[in-house]
Amino acid sequence: MRTEQLEYIAAVTRLGSLRRAAEELRLSQPALSETVRNLERELGVDLLERKRTGATMSAEGRELLPHIVGVLEAVDRLRAAAGEQHRVSRMVRVGTVNAATVPLLIPVVREFRAAHPVTQVEVVAAQQTQIHQALSEGGFDLGLVNHLEGDDVPAGVESTQLLHGRPVVCVRPDSPLASRAAVTVDDLLEQPLIAMRSGYVMHRYVHRLLGGRGPSFSYSTDGAEMGKLMVAEGLGATLLPDFSVVGDPLERLGALTYRPLAGDTTRVLLMLQRRRAESVPQAARGLHTVFVRRARDLGGTLTVDAPAG
Repeated sequence: MRTEQLEYIAAVTRLGSLRRAAEELRLSQPALSETVRNLERELGVDLLERKRTGATMSAEGRELLPHIVGVLEAVDRLRAAAGEQHRVSRMVRVGTVNAATVPLLIPVVREFRAAHPVTQVEVVAAQQTQIHQALSEGGFDLGLVNHLEGDDVPAGVESTQLLHGRPVVCVRPDSPLASRAAVTVDDLLEQPLIAMRSGYVMHRYVHRLLGGRGPSFSYSTDGAEMGKLMVAEGLGATLLPDFSVVGDPLERLGALTYRPLAGDTTRVLLMLQRRRAESVPQAARGLHTVFVRRARDLGGTLTVDAPAG
């Protein structure tokens, strides 16, 4: 067994594709595939499940992944102690539902990169369920997800609360809803609604809020960023946590604004999650620390009074 074999299987797991891993590692795909199969034969287990859509870690592979990561980290420590520079820069992968991008995520990435210039940071937009799966399989090091207060945390995941806020109605300043101090459910039902697709916490929240009633016309989209762009283009209103709207460039430019929901006391939590493991990569630990420090600087919340109409 060679260290390179373990690095290759970790790259395939992280990227979800033999082709993408081969491109990153600058190997031919047949050579990479044969190397992984040799490792599988040596260990006596199928580490990957190979499908048309890509390669993912098998159940047996997921059980062995912490040991593979542990070996690679031990090799890193040995090389560092010997004064070597690893030939491949480490990468930290963050899955996010695009919450608090401007006030939290971007400053954190900027600060981390300034302190770790050789470590790549890859930010991937994904649904909540996809982030949880990727964390469990080792595809993501960290995940930024929304939780409704009282939600259960998936097994095998460590969660740290970064921000808390409330759902708000995000609209253009010239929308009829912008003239209200607070928006009722009946008000909302009279407007075209831009909803998050199934798999996002705000999809579940809107379904519960409307109680089975439907708006006049509805769109659905992936993630807060696209929802805000659709609002700014006048397609309707959307419901988001306030920390996804406050300080957003479109809000600062006056292209959109927000109003609270009348009588609603729901709290939305922005959580930073990582897989429970005995050993966590040093870069992931460092980025986690920067996230927590930035959230503390923000006071744990971006909730403010709704702007005047």
